[in-house]
Amino acid sequence: MEAPTTPPAGADGTGGGGTAGGGWFGRAPKGTAAPGQPGQSGQPAQEERRSSTVPRAREHARPGTHRPTPPEQRRPAQAEPHQPARPDTQASTRPEPGRPARPDTHAPARPGPPAPAPAPEDTSDAALLRRTMAEIEPIADKVTSYFYALLFLRHPDLRGLFPAAMDTQRDRLFKALLTAATHADDPATLTAYLTPLGRGHRKYGTLPEHYPAVGECLIGALSHHATESWGPRTEAAWVAAYTAVSQIMIDAAAADELRAPAWWQAEVVTHEMRTRDIAVVTVRPDQPYPFLAGQYAAVETPWWPRVWRHYSFASAPRSDGLLSFHVKAVPAGWVSNALVHRARPGAVIRLGAPAGSMTVDHTTDNGLLCLGGGTGIAPIKALVEDVAQHGRRRVVDVFYGARRDNDLYDIDTMLRLQQSHPWLSVRPVVDDEGHGLPTGALPEAVCEFGPWHTYDAYLSGPPGLIRRGVDTLVGIGIPTHRIRHDSIEELVGARN
Repeated sequence: MEAPTTPPAGADGTGGGGTAGGGWFGRAPKGTAAPGQPGQSGQPAQEERRSSTVPRAREHARPGTHRPTPPEQRRPAQAEPHQPARPDTQASTRPEPGRPARPDTHAPARPGPPAPAPAPEDTSDAALLRRTMAEIEPIADKVTSYFYALLFLRHPDLRGLFPAAMDTQRDRLFKALLTAATHADDPATLTAYLTPLGRGHRKYGTLPEHYPAVGECLIGALSHHATESWGPRTEAAWVAAYTAVSQIMIDAAAADELRAPAWWQAEVVTHEMRTRDIAVVTVRPDQPYPFLAGQYAAVETPWWPRVWRHYSFASAPRSDGLLSFHVKAVPAGWVSNALVHRARPGAVIRLGAPAGSMTVDHTTDNGLLCLGGGTGIAPIKALVEDVAQHGRRRVVDVFYGARRDNDLYDIDTMLRLQQSHPWLSVRPVVDDEGHGLPTGALPEAVCEFGPWHTYDAYLSGPPGLIRRGVDTLVGIGIPTHRIRHDSIEELVGARN
């Protein structure tokens, strides 16, 4: 099964400034030259169209503090001499001579409660980043194209780190940079997201000195298009966020370099066609390759240099060191078609470092509920083997879905495992109406059995299956923290 693809590196780094890791500018970047016009400065960033200070509430007198003077403190009013009251007029309010004046009945009314002060505008760095993201979201394609135009125009030496065709690569890098930057105020999440990316980018040949170039062009693209939200403070927020992103990735790559190669060479030893478009490919790495059942690896073929796709391991670690992948050739899929229709024993491919967290927690005795659709059965099979190798009798229920009966290409293997392990149950699920992989039928079949609220759940397959499966499993009582699957967003881009 092809697993999610992390954004390729090469120039995907994000960088420091003058050092291998720290700030990548040392000063705010200058105006951005428009693509196709080298040497000309772009328009300077516009000032933010809002006040950077928090507005103050207008001051009001406190209600109840303005009172008329008490009668006994007032000076008696003097009557006007020889001034008789005129008829046909309103009664005079003047007091009689020698009598204290009555309280002033025309004193101003007490003020009401003050109007609520306007809520202060959020000017945190995180808020500034979000405003930029909201502004560029409707024109994301245009911003992405501008970013790459700047990158390859200003730094043509970086073009060789990217595949010849950018159709599948283009959105992943830019989206990864933006996603990381907007989590800059959550160090734990940011580190968890970026550490595997920093390690994985080693296979593209990414170096610390590449990060500043990417950062410069990221700021250039954003400042050119986010004209409403951009300004000195917004630019400073993006520089700080990108600096944090680049440092985490550089540190992760440096640590990984001490213990593992950037990639492994692997020779194809067997190539078995299971259907006309699905092959089981088994390879022998040129050096030990440590991984866990349920993980996946990036794969590059000699036919498409610098194009990497992710595929799940179809078995638990083996004593002979061999690795197996289930690959389905998809339309316009460069890597998948090469592995299915061109790879043969003796061919040499390259593997990136293992990744993924869809692994078994062996500290608990919870049962395992596994849903595998299509070639998504590959990591599920690896999980079953992993449980068997640990020798603990844990209940494992596998639901194996496909479009038709003959698409259950690995059902014989799964049924043999069921015969060998009494704690394993395998249930095939077929979409009788033939609408495609059982994104709906497979989760619905799970509801007919159970209960499952004490199980750990694992899902592998197309994005629709995972989305529907998560909703179904939560609805039948499995907490989200016990549901494991590969990234849905990245699965969408990993189908070739």
